[in-house]
Amino acid sequence: MLLGMTALGLRLWWIQVAHGAEWTAQIRGSSQATVRIPSVRGEIKDRNGLTLVQNRASYEVDFYLPEMVKGYRERFGPPPLAEHRAIISGMPKDVKEADIIRVVNDGIVPRLNDLDLARDYNSKDLERHYRNDTEVPYSYIKDIDFSTMAKFSEHDVGLPGVDIAIKPVRSYVYGALAAHILGYVGAPDDTNKEEARKFTFYQGDVDGKSNIEKAMDDYLRGKPGVRHLRRNAKGTIDGVLREDPPQQGANVFLTIDARIQAITDEALRAVSRAGAVVVDPNNGNILAMASVPSFDPNTFIPSIKAKDWQALRKDEGDPLVNRAVSALPPGSTFKLITSLAGLRKNLTNAHYNCGGGVSYGDHFFQCWVNEKHYTHGNIGLSEAIKVSCDSFFYQFGNAAGIQSIDTVGKMLGIGEESGLQLTGEQVGNLPGPEWMQIHHPQERWSQAQTANVSIGQGYTLVSPLQLAMAYVTIANGGTCYYPRLVDKVLNQDGSPVLDEHGKVAVPQTPRMRSDLRREVTPDQIELVRKGLWRVVNEDGGTGGRGRLKNVQVAGKTGTAQATDRGHKDTVAWFACFAPFDHPKYVVAVMVQGGEHGGSVAGPVATRILERTLAMDEGNFDMQVAWTPPAHHANPFSMFKDVSYAGGNLGASDEESADASSADVQMASDNASPDVEPEADAQGQVSKRSRVVRAAPAPPPRQPNFFERLFGGKRPAPQPAPTPVRRRF
Repeated sequence: MLLGMTALGLRLWWIQVAHGAEWTAQIRGSSQATVRIPSVRGEIKDRNGLTLVQNRASYEVDFYLPEMVKGYRERFGPPPLAEHRAIISGMPKDVKEADIIRVVNDGIVPRLNDLDLARDYNSKDLERHYRNDTEVPYSYIKDIDFSTMAKFSEHDVGLPGVDIAIKPVRSYVYGALAAHILGYVGAPDDTNKEEARKFTFYQGDVDGKSNIEKAMDDYLRGKPGVRHLRRNAKGTIDGVLREDPPQQGANVFLTIDARIQAITDEALRAVSRAGAVVVDPNNGNILAMASVPSFDPNTFIPSIKAKDWQALRKDEGDPLVNRAVSALPPGSTFKLITSLAGLRKNLTNAHYNCGGGVSYGDHFFQCWVNEKHYTHGNIGLSEAIKVSCDSFFYQFGNAAGIQSIDTVGKMLGIGEESGLQLTGEQVGNLPGPEWMQIHHPQERWSQAQTANVSIGQGYTLVSPLQLAMAYVTIANGGTCYYPRLVDKVLNQDGSPVLDEHGKVAVPQTPRMRSDLRREVTPDQIELVRKGLWRVVNEDGGTGGRGRLKNVQVAGKTGTAQATDRGHKDTVAWFACFAPFDHPKYVVAVMVQGGEHGGSVAGPVATRILERTLAMDEGNFDMQVAWTPPAHHANPFSMFKDVSYAGGNLGASDEESADASSADVQMASDNASPDVEPEADAQGQVSKRSRVVRAAPAPPPRQPNFFERLFGGKRPAPQPAPTPVRRRF
């Protein structure tokens, strides 16, 4: 006995003293739980510091499913089982698991129904979450209202695994304003399993799904925090030990001016399908970019209902499409590139005769005035720009050659990426012999093809953004910039964000694409500028509806035929800049379903210029306010003209579209939002008149003294519940 007592004492000393610190650490770790707190995204602001996107607190009811199964086992005994087919080590196998649907419906829903807090859910989504994302809580009710939150706070629901979480979610302050620029956020496509294992409970960050939210996600995303919770002896969480709060991400300042954006958005609502871009010609900064119809990105926060997502996808007007970066045939606005290509080949003094059209091969390419039974006669470049003579540019373009047209087009960014990283942006087409050989090897390039390109038809496709940047070059005298949409990115302390090399991540200096003056002289550029001035300000010009009082505007109209998803369409264009001598703004407007560029797109662009210039003079105050989505009952209606109250209705000679037609390239939105599925039959719990409750497991019978001393008859094992077999 002495030897036994000595051995026992040594063993106790060995465990409690020699290795006491080790066991204490393990006990301390097992008595704590850690919760990952989602990071707080930075804000998105306009160039004046006006907040366009911020964060708000969202309350939601989360289910920690493993905790629910554990609590069910403690209260009611072994949970019901379900069987499903899974792939284990590359082989299909039937796997048994806790039937999480019955655990929720029988063990959780009855108590929630007592408090009138039960909500319908999608059972397949719940089951899928339980199998694949057990580390992440299942969001049972998202963005709950105050009364629901008050009920949860007032009544201790007393259910394991049910918790109210406060999460920061995005708030798009002005609704649909600039929605196609800002984008939206959603739940990540995949959970970082390695990171999730570091926490008892894992709450992930949201990801930028489109446009600025996606392009600047690395800067906007902050650093997550950690909450350390204390467990009692029963394993129940009963307090917070400490908390490391999350850090907010950097703020992104755009080049957008919210007031000009509001002016542009308001002007575009006069038509049904359109896109517009406003650019500062002195640095390439985008001041506004709008598209109609539009949408409210707040519908995606914290997740979008399945029915709302289907409505957006099925809308004939395609409100998710950003028409400002979609590619369509530019019509006569492309004659700017043809003009510069000819000047590059020393065709400054060239004159060509307009007899109503020009023949190439067996096809007669008519001028738009042929339908009006007159001709333009013998004219030069400046006059041809003014009256938009197709016959002149057929011949002028062929004299310049398709290679020269392609060279100038690429210098100005036509058919090239903008670098803005906007979702679904289309680069368009700048066709030539090499392009034809790749995309249409059965066809051969000819003078007829060059003639089509020269007037912006055929296979030529240009986005309003690309066209605006081309007119920026001619407005400022020859400097072609890359467009800039992000002005700067600042930390919360106001310091600029640095890259991995210690340099400013987003410099504020303009980016120059090319210098047109290396190919054409300043006098030749001025010749084109003068032609654009005559388009608007002289009688007989096609852009008379673009005139403004006390401000000289220069611009170019365009009308083209296009095919959009099998639907024949007329596309109206107007690109302009003002004031003529010292340009401050370049505006490009495209309207699908516009009969003529001068009568439809022209007034829209003039409205934008007029109000923006008046705002600069202090004669107009544009209030930035909540903006509902732009929507038209019949998005494919044809617009013959557009007018605004008090607008300038100068006379113009309306050119018609060429007979050729090209398939447009609409900016596709390939984002994958967080879609909340509709409730199914098994998940419809809030309207059940009678809820089946799980019966608590009977307490085990305590053995009497003799049974404890001599051992009694062991109770027969209870049969395991029959698993429910499901195949999905």
